[in-house]
Amino acid sequence: MEMRAAIFENIFSKNPLDLHRLRNEAFNGCPECGSHRAVTWRLLLGYLDPRPAEWPAHLAKMRSLYDQYVEEVILQPDEERQGASVEGSGGDHPLNLNPNSQWAKHFEDNETLQQIDKDCRRLCPDLNFFQQASRWPRRRQASLRHRVETGLLEAQTFGRSQFGVNTLLARPARRRNSDMFRLPEGQEAHWEVCERLLFLYTKLNPGQGYVQGMNEVLGPIYYVLASDPNPDWAAHAEPDAFFCFTSLMSEIRDHFIKELDSSQSGIQGRMRQFQARLRLLDLPLHSRLTQLGLKSEFYAFRYLTLLLSQEFRLPDLLRVWDSLLADPQRFNFLLDVCCAMLVLIRDQLLAADFSDCMRLVQNYPYADVRQILAKAHEFYTRRPHNAASASGAPSSAPGRPAGALGSFDSQDGAVDAEDSTASEAGI
Repeated sequence: MEMRAAIFENIFSKNPLDLHRLRNEAFNGCPECGSHRAVTWRLLLGYLDPRPAEWPAHLAKMRSLYDQYVEEVILQPDEERQGASVEGSGGDHPLNLNPNSQWAKHFEDNETLQQIDKDCRRLCPDLNFFQQASRWPRRRQASLRHRVETGLLEAQTFGRSQFGVNTLLARPARRRNSDMFRLPEGQEAHWEVCERLLFLYTKLNPGQGYVQGMNEVLGPIYYVLASDPNPDWAAHAEPDAFFCFTSLMSEIRDHFIKELDSSQSGIQGRMRQFQARLRLLDLPLHSRLTQLGLKSEFYAFRYLTLLLSQEFRLPDLLRVWDSLLADPQRFNFLLDVCCAMLVLIRDQLLAADFSDCMRLVQNYPYADVRQILAKAHEFYTRRPHNAASASGAPSSAPGRPAGALGSFDSQDGAVDAEDSTASEAGI
């Protein structure tokens, strides 16, 4: 570990940084100690320039911009809306039927905020980190806590009996006390910070809006930045995570836009690429899953859309993301990882029926991430147009030093297609 840390320290000491070398090293895993992973992810996601001398001015500018977003999106609208609620027919008020009124937009945003709130409360339930208090909470007015708790009007349905008596027909379901658990006033949990980040992103990207699953993409980024042992970095995890998340979403946003599902860049197009690659790498396995009717929508949809964020424990997921973010052909390596996951349990899949196969792919049982990545890298380098990858060509994917990811012997029946098939399939 100390040797790996020294390598990254050497890379960071240069001005400008050697991004190609950084990609190669990050592909093999970032050191767990220090700020190495947090700084590396900032660089790989394009938030930091490869010239460290310019970081202070850039970071100050971007963090100030984020504060401005919070002011304009969260603080000012609340003040303006309250100021507009004056007596008289001309003023804006909660019962105003005008769809363009500030209150109408407020109630519409509250519905989105309620969904974000539910999703962020469930972030990494096996990890206590997101329930803990942030060391750097924002001032109370920037918290969305009160708005969530009071945002929805409770409605009760009454009916009139044959005797003219009003009776209560339906009462809205109330949240359990455990769902509404909150920290004392003046503190905010890490999931509340993520809630604010996602709400800001949604407001600033109205054409896309919020889609369930975005919280799973944000979670690992925020965790890495907020758990940085260097307080100078960790204190600004929120704004930095926002811009890193925005950069990542700019690359995978088509997966979250329903109108683009069937396009080549949409999620349906990505699943077709996954199916073609699995067929190329392991035809018997692909044929068996097809025979069973186990469509990729049942499992690969989640794998590809959420970048495997629900398939592994967070420490293992961070190691997987090191390689995914270091891939210069962004997320092409993700297809190889997904294929490797199936090939490594091919014996179980070939012997199982539909229900057991569904259980295996939706609750992935294989725990050795190093072997998964080693097998995925083997698949990656076997494709003809990636042959230069192993030699570390400047425009190729990162090469792998011997033993960096562990070793794995090819299983029978896997990777038996001709190289020409790969070229014809365009994968």
